[in-house]
Amino acid sequence: MTEIWQWGAVKTAKAIRDGKISAREAVDAALSRMDAVNGSVNAVTVDLSDKARAAAIRADATQASGVETGPLHGVPVTIKENIDQVGESTPNGIPALNETTADEDSPVVTNLQAAGAIIIGRTNTPEFSYRWFTDNPLRGKTLNPWNKDITPGGSSGGASSSVALGIGAMAHGNDLGGSLRYPAYACGVATIRPSLGRVAAYNPTAPEERPPLLQMMSVQGPIAREVKDVRLSLEVMAKYDPRDPWQTPAPIDGPRIQSPIRVALTKEPAGVSCHPDVAKAIDEAGQILADAGYEVETIDPPLVAEIAEAWRSLLMTDTRVMSEASMRDLGSEDFIRVLDGYMSASNTRDLDGYIRGVADRTRLLRSWSVFMSDYPLIVAPVSQVPPFPQEEDQKGNERVRQMLDEQSMLYAINMLGLPAAAVPTGVNGTIPMGVQIIGQRFREDLCLDAAQVIENSVGVLAKKLWA
Repeated sequence: MTEIWQWGAVKTAKAIRDGKISAREAVDAALSRMDAVNGSVNAVTVDLSDKARAAAIRADATQASGVETGPLHGVPVTIKENIDQVGESTPNGIPALNETTADEDSPVVTNLQAAGAIIIGRTNTPEFSYRWFTDNPLRGKTLNPWNKDITPGGSSGGASSSVALGIGAMAHGNDLGGSLRYPAYACGVATIRPSLGRVAAYNPTAPEERPPLLQMMSVQGPIAREVKDVRLSLEVMAKYDPRDPWQTPAPIDGPRIQSPIRVALTKEPAGVSCHPDVAKAIDEAGQILADAGYEVETIDPPLVAEIAEAWRSLLMTDTRVMSEASMRDLGSEDFIRVLDGYMSASNTRDLDGYIRGVADRTRLLRSWSVFMSDYPLIVAPVSQVPPFPQEEDQKGNERVRQMLDEQSMLYAINMLGLPAAAVPTGVNGTIPMGVQIIGQRFREDLCLDAAQVIENSVGVLAKKLWA
């Protein structure tokens, strides 16, 4: 018999709704699990146990009164430490930013709590949420529960590590350069990077608006052990919030498309060699989908290397103009070492080059739009290599450049603003493996449908951590 902390968001919510368990029992189970295992990974960095227990008591009273409850009523969740939550700081891994307390929630927090979710803690992120590793001088290093010598991913490494261990039924994260998909990949859990505009984003404590490329590429989303929990959490997160004027009220489920759905399978989309274990995972995912009735073809999508280069050059130009000075002032030596590597590997542009580069994004997206009219889904590497060893980005500028090449397919999707699910395919020894499934704009439903087919075949990987 499974324990309550092992249940996902869908099962927990239904059990509470049906009166089989109380919200207090669900929250107590998650908090007991956090007490038992968080010390081994340092994933949850702010313990909100007292607030969570009080919220659970209120949730049970609300249900007892007969008032209609939300789809996540009583479900324990975590929030990443780079978005605003009333009564908490938003340090983003920076000691100097840990002084200001938010007096207004971000849209994601608002929507989760409106749906009845109960926040049990806040999760770790690297400095400025700018690494594929999760370590900072304020909270320390987060470890991967599968193998402490490999990264749990970043920047949502605390989210992925905690949810893999059963600390909460769902974890919030965000994704500018793979920060949902890469941690899910590294920790053997599932996620969806939503389309740009699907989920409202806004931090009331921010002193100014985000740089243009962050506005065009960064999204909020859920990480969970099971695909059905990712789907439910996305539906909740995507509720309208007027504070994000770029949010688009597109339906979660799009129109049916002609079957069989064509799937493009790609292993080296940017011309970067693919590790044999990654290639095996892609082949396995493709075979599972083919067996389920998808029409799978090995073919590379267009211009991936060019798209990845645009992400690097434009994002680092944004950083140089709007963020670099404060990053160098507030960041640690480890962070500045990585920032130097990013800058060295990126062709930052002058004003003319920047404007032309942003304009050219439409051409790049058009090429994919045409391609995806024939192939509505693409199965691709999350990374060209298995999860990196810890501190790999501390090995100098040339290694950082290589790592950026190895992640090309990961962050190219951010440049395009498209949705992409990440789903595990298995574990190689103590290292999880998986793929990403990329869809047309606002077709998260198709990505998650395919991810569910893969999960149905290989099982829920996180359960092996508990055996």
